[in-house]
Amino acid sequence: MTALPATVPPTSVAAWAMLALAAALVGFSKTGIAGIGSLPILLFATVLPAKESTGALLPVLIIADLFAIRFYSRHVEWRVLGRLAPWVVVGTVAGAAVLYFVDDTLMRLLIGVILLAMLALQLWNRMRPKVDDPKPPSGFARRSAAAGAGVAAGATTMMANAAGPVMVLYLMLSGFPKLRFLGTMAWFFFAVNLFKVPFSVGLGLISWHSLLMAAVLIPAVAVGALIGRAVVHRVNQRQFELATLALSGVGASLLILSAVAN
Repeated sequence: MTALPATVPPTSVAAWAMLALAAALVGFSKTGIAGIGSLPILLFATVLPAKESTGALLPVLIIADLFAIRFYSRHVEWRVLGRLAPWVVVGTVAGAAVLYFVDDTLMRLLIGVILLAMLALQLWNRMRPKVDDPKPPSGFARRSAAAGAGVAAGATTMMANAAGPVMVLYLMLSGFPKLRFLGTMAWFFFAVNLFKVPFSVGLGLISWHSLLMAAVLIPAVAVGALIGRAVVHRVNQRQFELATLALSGVGASLLILSAVAN
């Protein structure tokens, strides 16, 4: 399928079907299994040029964030968000600078490699021998982890709306139960995505056409969000974590394959 400029709304039924599926998956990832969030990135980048697709997807993500906040607003760890906030600002500015210079193919490859690296780190953490009486991490270790996760999340979300796996790793390493995990993710990404809007507008990635496209896709987002909430209440913590990690790996692999194919 030929990619369309972000300022021109898609006209074919196939293109709109892919965008509707992507919007539903965005809703599902915000309220259900977070790892699937890489797949909408790929679908949007198939219909639109990869760089411009990040701006077109951003309003859809904000709409989905509102659904997640509505469902999980009581389950949030504000101290974690406070530790992350200043570092996310640094990462977002750095990501905007990178976005100005890289092309579409390099963008896909870079995102995919980052996602697979984060997934490998999470798998290593799950497979290493467990300590019977582990010592709690020091204040320096917590601050260092927050700094690394914040910068990485800010950069990847600005470059490609792909900070999900970074936050999945950080919050899973923190041992959050699934509802607190989703509630903290919801508020984090709502704030971050709003912060990104001026940068995306300045880079010419958001237009009136992309905002109209997001409005048309609201019903698809709502359907995905409702399904996600139903699913998350029917799976246990282990199933939730395994599904999140598996889908993160699939999404990262598809992004790398799409970059290599080009």
